[in-house]
Amino acid sequence: MGDNAKAPKKSFFKGLKAEYKKIIWPTKETIAKESGVVLVITMILMLVIFGVDVVIKLGLGAILGMNF
Repeated sequence: MGDNAKAPKKSFFKGLKAEYKKIIWPTKETIAKESGVVLVITMILMLVIFGVDVVIKLGLGAILGMNF
């Protein structure tokens, strides 16, 4: 049987701390710009989906003779 000695927890937390220090956090300006882009794209997609939905409803209404 092999030796199943595990690394002590201290070395795990030291490694975790070292990796945490490597993180490059974004600035508030970057977060604001990227959030703005996400909101604009979300609004554009919302309008596109709404337009497609209206066109499909009108098309089905014309084909089936129903008013939606």
